[in-house]
Amino acid sequence: MELRKDRYLMQLDKNYEEKVYSGVLGKIIGVYLGRPFEGWTYERIIEELGPINYYVNDKLKQPICVTDDDITGTFTFLRSLKDFNYDKNITSKQIGQTWLNNLIEDKTILWWGGKGNSTEDTAYQNLKQGIEAPESGSMKTNGKIVAEQIGAQIFIDGWALVSPGNPDQAVKFAREAGRVSHDGEAIYGAQIIAAMESLAFIEKNINKLIEESKKFIPKDSTIYKLISDIQDWSSGNIDWIQAREKIAAKYGYDKFLGNCHMIPNHALIIMSLLFGDDDFQKSLMIVNTSGWDTDCNSGNVGCILGIKNGLEGLKTGPDYLTPINDTIYCPSAIGGETITDALTESYKIINIARNLEGLGDQIIKENSRYHFSLPGSTQSWRCNLLNDNNPSTKISNIEFTSDIGDRALEIKFENLSLGLSSECYVDTFFPEELTKLKGQARERFFHYDFISCPIVYSGQNIKTQLISKTKKNIKVNIFIKYWGEGDKLIKISSEDYSFNSNEKKIIEWKVPETKSNPIGQIGIDISSDENCSGKLLINYLSIQGEPSTIFSRPEHISKPKRGVLDSSEELFYGQMWKNSWVQALDKWETRWAESFRITQNIGRGVIFTGTNNWKNYTVSSSIKFHLVKSGGILSRIQGLKRYYALELTSKNKLRIVKMLYDLKILKEIDFKLDFFKEYNLSFKVNDNKLYGYVNDELILETEDSSNVLNYGGIGFITEDGTMCSNEIQIS
Repeated sequence: MELRKDRYLMQLDKNYEEKVYSGVLGKIIGVYLGRPFEGWTYERIIEELGPINYYVNDKLKQPICVTDDDITGTFTFLRSLKDFNYDKNITSKQIGQTWLNNLIEDKTILWWGGKGNSTEDTAYQNLKQGIEAPESGSMKTNGKIVAEQIGAQIFIDGWALVSPGNPDQAVKFAREAGRVSHDGEAIYGAQIIAAMESLAFIEKNINKLIEESKKFIPKDSTIYKLISDIQDWSSGNIDWIQAREKIAAKYGYDKFLGNCHMIPNHALIIMSLLFGDDDFQKSLMIVNTSGWDTDCNSGNVGCILGIKNGLEGLKTGPDYLTPINDTIYCPSAIGGETITDALTESYKIINIARNLEGLGDQIIKENSRYHFSLPGSTQSWRCNLLNDNNPSTKISNIEFTSDIGDRALEIKFENLSLGLSSECYVDTFFPEELTKLKGQARERFFHYDFISCPIVYSGQNIKTQLISKTKKNIKVNIFIKYWGEGDKLIKISSEDYSFNSNEKKIIEWKVPETKSNPIGQIGIDISSDENCSGKLLINYLSIQGEPSTIFSRPEHISKPKRGVLDSSEELFYGQMWKNSWVQALDKWETRWAESFRITQNIGRGVIFTGTNNWKNYTVSSSIKFHLVKSGGILSRIQGLKRYYALELTSKNKLRIVKMLYDLKILKEIDFKLDFFKEYNLSFKVNDNKLYGYVNDELILETEDSSNVLNYGGIGFITEDGTMCSNEIQIS
């Protein structure tokens, strides 16, 4: 195979899009399959579980869809390409800055095992202390053992998914991304995975795919030698069990120090591909039954075969897709990106690939959040009967030709009548089932913090196109469910819309005020006054515009009074309102009268909420500063190192600042700050113009023509001290 550098050998067409989606699905299937017994040995797996032919989470009393570093790191660190203007020459230093923008220490993405114990935590500590990548992950800085653990390859899939048929680019990206935290053999392993995945878009033969990928790493490397060994073994008269024994004898954990070394685990990936007969189920069975870092290895294998064999290749064995329902949780410092799904993440990847080639974003169905545009995609929508006596409501993705697309989500229902209605919904914030996890299941799920912001807010507009396929009339409404008193979901519905047989309608509904209670679900109710069976199609559903609402402690939560102890504990009954904020600071306690009393002892600390769909708005809050170096309100926040702020400082300045990895003062004037005095701050962002108000008077005005911070949420910033506020408003 002769390869051309800096050229895709695959067009960025619908076939590419489906292969990306299949690769993403393969990745998450592999991770969800291997996660429950991560770290187990082959012997323990055989004894307690037997061969891993399907999900075993129920046997081990664990949820199937979980937060996991293999998934979150894969999709989060790839954001650096968008953040740095789709630069094909992106550097380790820039990707390291993306780490600092998205990581909240001890909370998001990584295994926070401590410096010298966790390779990724070690790299983060280096970055935080000013040691830039690639020095942050080098053997010179961290030593050979720490630098050559597995992490470089577990996050690497995305870099290949944006480089279809272009292994030169994929390998180059993998080197830069891997060197943020790793070095040596770990980089070679990551480059092999990236090359195989890039080539999998255009090469069907596993043996050729592996052989071509070897050309990208040194022949004297251990990774190269182990691949050659396993290739030799696979050509002989042995099975995968015997091959695993050979790997354990020559490349086992006892040969390579550290908690989770690259070499043994990479060997299992290669073995499963060579002995898996090009079959998705068999290959995943081999790599998972073999043990060690099962979710990481299984995720890489799943992605490789997902890309190579496409969506149909995922269906040759058991149904891996229905139980996971496209679901992905991706908690990072950008909380509005946590609740996501395989199709949404796929199109983020697709759009990065398109922008790398100067093609711009793919706009699908008016840029709708839910568009169901690829075969099988459900985007985590699900059905729920309002009366348990009727179990026959199902959803599926179908072909449906319209002027804006060729697929839709079908809701099929039977025997609806008075008292027997059904609803179809999707989670937009903290899923209800997570509140019901107990014991080991809860501990396993929240091994990684679930930091999340809602994706829909009061004042926004929901727009959907629905098509009825019935012989009788039905009634449909849109609803939201918000987390209210006692952290219970409370439903608000739109008016009913009547649908005749085979009728198509576009419905728009302004999201009602929920009084600071976060919205947990969007959905559609279907009902009928007479017995009715049929179908309702959702062509798309979009969430439009900026919110218009006030954020504060909800009314149903008691307001503390100084000197009064509430022994009933009702004071703290209800935490979802607080959980809907990203918290990256030392303290935000709810035992004070103010809704927001926040403290950062050293440096800049933030809390914020919102999504990357917010663009032009005004954020306002009345604030008291207790003792700070600076503090104020945030707009267009895109993580910990990307935002605008309107701030007052202890040096008696009012300023508009831009944080883009480093702090830049865009404009400032003299303005006396008195501690414990209330200041009403308003910060308006309109395209590239920024306006700062104090007590409703325009004080500062400036522009930023960089076109980098064009969107993002709102929040508070405090530096070296404490500030407080009762509420913050967006309009």
